[in-house]
Amino acid sequence: MKPLIETIVKALVDHPEAVAVECREGEAALLCELSVHDDDIGKVIGKHGRTIQAIRTVVAAAAAGASKRVIVQVKDKG
Repeated sequence: MKPLIETIVKALVDHPEAVAVECREGEAALLCELSVHDDDIGKVIGKHGRTIQAIRTVVAAAAAGASKRVIVQVKDKG
């Protein structure tokens, strides 16, 4: 899932070199934390969270055959 998330997010942001995805596998889910440049957080989240929700939907569809859920979170730098 990491390459898929990176590809989608890098196409959206102004600082693609700052995009990092860290995935950890749990018992029932794969947690992917997304880090982006501070200036790009608004673009990734989108108006009312629509962009990040669309990313989560695409990732969930790609992982539909797997037995684990994929959770995509935007990492807070604060």
